[in-house]
Amino acid sequence: MRIAFYAPLKPPDHPVPSGDRKLAQLLMQALALAGHEPFLAARLRSYDGAGDPRRQARLAALGGRLARRLCRRWRGAPPDLWFTYHLYHKAPDWIGPLVADALGIPYIVAEASHSPKQALGPWALGHRAAADAIRRAAAIIGINPADRDGVLPLLAEPARWLPFGPFLDAASFRESRRITHGPPRLITVAMMRPGYKLASYQLLGEALRRLRELPWSLEVVGDGPARDAVAAALAGLGERLHWTGELAAARVAGRLAAADLFVWPAIDESFGMALLEAQASGLPVVAGAARGVGAVVVAGVTGLLVPPGDVDAFAAAVRRLILAPAERARLGRAARRHVQKEHDLPVAARRLAAILEAVAGPGPGMRA
Repeated sequence: MRIAFYAPLKPPDHPVPSGDRKLAQLLMQALALAGHEPFLAARLRSYDGAGDPRRQARLAALGGRLARRLCRRWRGAPPDLWFTYHLYHKAPDWIGPLVADALGIPYIVAEASHSPKQALGPWALGHRAAADAIRRAAAIIGINPADRDGVLPLLAEPARWLPFGPFLDAASFRESRRITHGPPRLITVAMMRPGYKLASYQLLGEALRRLRELPWSLEVVGDGPARDAVAAALAGLGERLHWTGELAAARVAGRLAAADLFVWPAIDESFGMALLEAQASGLPVVAGAARGVGAVVVAGVTGLLVPPGDVDAFAAAVRRLILAPAERARLGRAARRHVQKEHDLPVAARRLAAILEAVAGPGPGMRA
């Protein structure tokens, strides 16, 4: 099938890296691996972070014009299906439902969330559009299980919600085989921006300052507009702290393979692609059990999860694994096996193929 792909929050070719961009790229790869022909239908970013009704109205009008243009272009040879990745009240889909209705093709959404409390707030227009798109969808691919309770009331049939774990290409990550006997090497990989990312860095700094009597080092991979605030949050760690800045994906994989333990408080994290990447590298994880993190990290099996925002519990969990190399190794091996079994690209491609066949009929089959 020819599949029109759209990511209203951030297109897969956006210049700024993020977990959201990465998953959009991976979804297109999985669709192609399943034997389909995905193509980027539009690059319009519908994101309104400020809650500006006038901006939302402008984006809605622009989306309508783009939808009409696409319908004219595709009238003779429409795509077989429209596939939208990640919509919610701040980034609704102003294009896909209009195109799908006009051309009579199935409309599918991967990762959608709905918060009733936003219905009368500054994102009311985007909230209504996201809700309408969710109701319109033939299927909602539920990447984050924390979204389920909000989305289900909008669906005519609960069976339209299809659980689907986040995934990556595990072959891009090699297993950590660090054999030196020096202090455990901790690592975190995250963008540096205000809000919950900065809050996670602040909690991480406070937790690690409580562990200064233990031997360890921390490598921080990432950059962003809150770089100075992150540096302040990690102040006091001295020579234990190593900054790499932003790295290309291949170099990130190399740094993960050289580490012993991934640490990230994950405050209000949707699920955390970096947590998956760490586990694919054979690293155990210490993280906050926020939102969908539990769908990625299996508590007590692939890592340790603590209550979100609990600095005491986070510090205690990191302490435990610093002092227990055998447990770190056991968790790391289990983490890599778990990712390969449940969260790898070929697994996702097979699951997507089954979903699309159920919604739109048989496709061409998995590519070799």
